[in-house]
Order: sequence, then structure tokens, then C-alpha cells
Amino acid sequence: MHQSSASTTVLSPRKILTFWLPLAATWLMMAVEGPYVAAIIARLANPTANLAAYGVAFSLAFVAEAPILMVMTASNTLVADRQSFLAMRRFVYALNALLSTALAIGLLPPLFRFVTERLIGLPSDVSHLTHFALATLVLWPAAIGYRRFYQGILVRYHMPRRVAYGTIIRLVSMSVTAAGLALATPLPGAPVGAIALMTGVLAEAVASRWMAHTVVSALLDDRRAAAAEPLTPRAIARFYYPLALTSLISVAVNPMVTFFLGRSRSAIESLAILPVVGGLVFLFRSGGIAYQEVAVALMGASGENERPVARTALLLAGVSALLLVAILFTPLAEVWFVGVSGLSPALGQFALWPARMIAIIPAFEYLLSFQRSRFILARHTRVVTIASAVEVCTIAALLTAGIAGLNMTGALAATTAMMVGRLAGNIFLFVPSVARSATQPVVSPEPVLGGR
Repeated sequence: MHQSSASTTVLSPRKILTFWLPLAATWLMMAVEGPYVAAIIARLANPTANLAAYGVAFSLAFVAEAPILMVMTASNTLVADRQSFLAMRRFVYALNALLSTALAIGLLPPLFRFVTERLIGLPSDVSHLTHFALATLVLWPAAIGYRRFYQGILVRYHMPRRVAYGTIIRLVSMSVTAAGLALATPLPGAPVGAIALMTGVLAEAVASRWMAHTVVSALLDDRRAAAAEPLTPRAIARFYYPLALTSLISVAVNPMVTFFLGRSRSAIESLAILPVVGGLVFLFRSGGIAYQEVAVALMGASGENERPVARTALLLAGVSALLLVAILFTPLAEVWFVGVSGLSPALGQFALWPARMIAIIPAFEYLLSFQRSRFILARHTRVVTIASAVEVCTIAALLTAGIAGLNMTGALAATTAMMVGRLAGNIFLFVPSVARSATQPVVSPEPVLGGR
């Protein structure tokens, strides 16, 4: 065992980028899986009903997993020795069991039919397919929590490439399962897609645990004196609850926007193009999502590497925004929307200005990840939640004003609201009185392992 070098060596942009790249690649690969599975379902029998059922099932599973998503950040931040590893593992396993049990309860037929047929308004045949698909995803929250717990440990101990390897295993497992079920079984498309997703994430969870075995063994064998303030369940809950709430608030944005779009001018066109616009923007902002883990792992418990991490965030923010602007403000936009995404020329033109409105959101993603990481390291996670609430409330207010007050087209109102909302969240974390609370981090023990 040896001391991590993150805090004893000056971090160059090259070192930070080398650390960031596998995590960014992981998010890009995960962005591919949804369209890939949908493409398989679209080629099976009754594609419309099965695509709808698959979409609803995945959305419900995503809501169930939302409270566990920030576990990667939590283990990256908190797991420093044997005691903290065991405490965090007990917490994560309990939360995994709770969320999967809640999802299983939601599958009880009377409750499920009420949600899908009465609230969502699905036809009974689509509701039945959705139930079949979601039943195969009952362990989804637990599998996500399990693998993100060990992925956070891999990142903390400077093994980000192993996270990317796990995602490759997930995609290969998912692809083989989907293709095999589609070719060899009469299963409908929705459960085929759900089983493929479940197989992929289970394979990734097992792989993540296996790839973390050397770190875990070292932590369990670590007999150093316990920290002066051992990590207690109450301390973990106090740290993690705001992060879980942040995820839930973020998940609420999509259904809220969909609700407003359905009542807007050009509603159908807006609903049609927004996923395409969002998919393009996500390609450029996904690296920013990954940067939060990079900053938490590399900034140092006392913030000694904050400046190089901040400079690299600014560099990546500028590059990502410039690349997206280069697409959206040139003829490449038509190539993407019409040639690649398959929109009609009219819809491609309709998508242009809504997309341009959020062209610099990728830059805000990097800045937000850096800002959040400072508060996470200081264990002031409530501030992160408040910033997310500020963003969502701003989006809701502007959607109301744009659609009900100004009669804007739904897509343009939505992207304008998203842009201003993200700006408001960033600005809140820059307010001097708020930012000062991130300048006194709670120092935790340094990692006992290093490696690439």
C-alpha cells in the first residue's frame, strides 16, 4: 500500500484529462444503450405498443433508482478506511433493499393499473406490456446502487479506467442478450428490452465488484487507528439525504416539461423534436456530468488542487460549448437533425432555434460539477440540493410565463427555461455568502491505495 499521489504531486491538465476521459467515455457509452435497445424493439412485432411500454417501464425504473444515483459520489467522498467502508456498505445495501422493495410493491396489480391506466392513461394492452417489462427490472435500483458504490471506490483510488471497462461489459452483455432474445424467443419487444437492460447492469455490477477487489481487500486489512470521528449511519444519512433529494428534483424536470409541452403551441412538434435536441446536447454535456467525480477525487481533502481542477473544467467547458455551437450554427445542424436523426426537413428546421438556445449548456454542466464538488468535499450537500431546487423552480416559472403568458412554441419555451434555470443554479453557487461555506472542507483520511 502507498499513499495516493493526488495531494503530493502538482496536477497538470494532462493528468486531469487522463483521469477524466474514461469516466466521460462511460457516460457516452451509457447514452448509446437507450437508442440501441429501442432500435431492436422497433424491429419486432407490434413496435408502437412495445416501444411505448418500454419507455414507460424504463421511466418508472429511473424514478425508482433516482435516490441511489449519488452513491458513486458518496463512496468517492466518504470511503477512506475500514470503518468508513463497512459503514457506507451497510447504508448502501439497506437503501438498495428499500428501493427494490418499493418498486416491487408498485408492481401489485391494483396499484400498478391505477398508476398506468388511470394516471398515465395507457391502454390496457400497453399497461400489461409495461407491467411485464417493469417486473423484470425489479432489481434495477439495487443493481445500480451496488455497482455505483464500488465504482465510487474505484474512482477515489484512481482507477477510472476500470469504470469504463465495466460499462463496456454492460453494453456487450446487453447487446448479446437483446439479440439472443429477439432471435430465439417469441417474447414481446418491451420485456426483451427490459431483460437486456437488467442483464447488462447486473453484469456491470458484478464486474465492478470484482475489479474493486484489491482496494476492498486493502481497506478491510487496514488496521490503522480509526478516525477521530468515525462515520456513523446518522452522519452518512445527513451527508447523503440532500444528494438523493437532488437526484429526485432533477428527475422531476422531464415530466414537468412534458406536461407543459402538451399544453403549448405546436405541442406535437415540440414533443417530437425535444428528445432529439436533448440527445444531441447530452453528447456534449455528458463529460461534464462525469467531471463531478473527477473533481471530488482529485481536488484534495483540503482543496489543495482546486486551481488546476478549476482551470481544466473551464477548458473543457469552453471546448464542449464551442463544438456544439459549431454544429448548431452551421449547415451541420441540418445534417444532424435530418440526415442522422431522421427528422423531416420541416421538423429539422423547427428544432433549430430551440437547440441553439441551449448551445452553451454543456459549459454550464462542467462549471456546475466543479461547484458541486467543492460543497460535497466540504460535506455541505444541502447547498447542492438548494441549487437544484432553484434551477427547477426557475424552469417551472419560465415555462408558465412562456407558454401561458407569451404563447411561445413549446420547444422554444422549454429550452429557454432550461437554459435560464441552469444559469440560475450556477449563479446561486457563486453567491459569495453561499460560496464561502465551501472554503472550510471537512478533512477525511487520504486514500491508502493509488493506481491507474
